[in-house]
Amino acid sequence: MPIPAASGPTLYATSDLHVRHADNRRLVEEALRPTGEGDWLIVAGDIGDRFAEVEEILALLAGRFAKVIWAPGNHELWTVGADPVRLRGTDRYDALVAMCRALGVVTPEDEYPVWTGRGGPVRIAPLFVGYDYSFRVPGVADRDEAIALAYEHGVICTDEALLHPDPFPSRQEWCWDRVARTEQRLAACDPEVPLLLVNHYPLVREPTDVLRYPDFALWCGTERTADWHRRFPVSLVVYGHLHIPRTTWYDGVRFQEVSLGYPREWRRRGNQAPKILHDVLAPPVAAS
Repeated sequence: MPIPAASGPTLYATSDLHVRHADNRRLVEEALRPTGEGDWLIVAGDIGDRFAEVEEILALLAGRFAKVIWAPGNHELWTVGADPVRLRGTDRYDALVAMCRALGVVTPEDEYPVWTGRGGPVRIAPLFVGYDYSFRVPGVADRDEAIALAYEHGVICTDEALLHPDPFPSRQEWCWDRVARTEQRLAACDPEVPLLLVNHYPLVREPTDVLRYPDFALWCGTERTADWHRRFPVSLVVYGHLHIPRTTWYDGVRFQEVSLGYPREWRRRGNQAPKILHDVLAPPVAAS
């Protein structure tokens, strides 16, 4: 039985903290705190660009919340020139997982924890599946043509220079490997406990339809996850990446983006105090 909404610990979520920006770091240090004993925090990727700052922020949050669950974003997987940690591809991901485990932070490689507080029970599954360039603009079926068209339009994701798929020959093939591994794990979960899926990218294409630059959808997910919210006993999907915090519904399942985004973006929304904590199991106000 769920704990009544007025009592019990809270499951919060956030993403896209991008703490290399001073204003975002200040928000994290001052405002990203639990509201009660026993609160958990989901972090859906893009904490920062350098290994040390990701570790620093996760250590900070692990010291505040009863449990922290992390799914990687593309920025954590970058190998940037100023980062003394030169690991690439799967080696970098494995090092991030080892770092999280040392801090007590749950990763996509760990057992999926079950939240039994307010709004539970739900099994929280942090995912890492990547993207394969299958979110293409209408009328373009070929990956290479879609990428060339994006470049022609001046839309180029920094991943192309900084996110290396080693030892896979491409990000696409790394994505397909991650999808296959993740499907096996989700299929093995007890269907009696609803799943809360956490992924940096939206698991369906539709949230990218509102992007200012439609070509950028290429770097936002894979069609291979489009039916996961129907195939598995999913009650909620939490994601980030698009920097468009909102709630949408697909096939009766709620999808909630919990991004903070860059300062120029959250200032444009007119928020004096941008929302950095989302109570993801609070009853939704209305379907949209």
